[in-house]
Amino acid sequence: MKIAIGSDHAGFRYKENIKSYLADLRQEVIDLGTDSEEPVDYPLFILPVALAVANGEVDRGVVLGGSGNGEAMCANRIKGVRCALCWNVESAQLARQHNDANVISLGQRLLRPEAALEIVRVWLETPFAGGRHVRRIQMLDMERPTAAETDQR
Repeated sequence: MKIAIGSDHAGFRYKENIKSYLADLRQEVIDLGTDSEEPVDYPLFILPVALAVANGEVDRGVVLGGSGNGEAMCANRIKGVRCALCWNVESAQLARQHNDANVISLGQRLLRPEAALEIVRVWLETPFAGGRHVRRIQMLDMERPTAAETDQR
């Protein structure tokens, strides 16, 4: 599997750990930065991961930050990306089974290093359940109206 990975400064250490872990699992890893703990703006590193997934350049993506919230929001702005903020093994498993999550977001400040690796492992190994969930995935990928178009005032 080909996996893109990116983080801001607050997720850099875990990015490096996960990158090594994925390489040990013989996964092809594309590191899209950042390259240090120097402060950066996370969209500069998360959007390229999301775009690589959406464009089919990679199979999946992993994004990291302090909490993972902003990174998940950023990745989910790209059509075709289904990024799940994962905080434990069960959230990662359900993100794959029910939502076919092709990107996960992790918060370095909120997870122990071992937990982050276990979340990645489960996310990689869990298949999409299909069935009733397919219709829901299709609904996520439909064109969405803008806020102005939905204003009912």
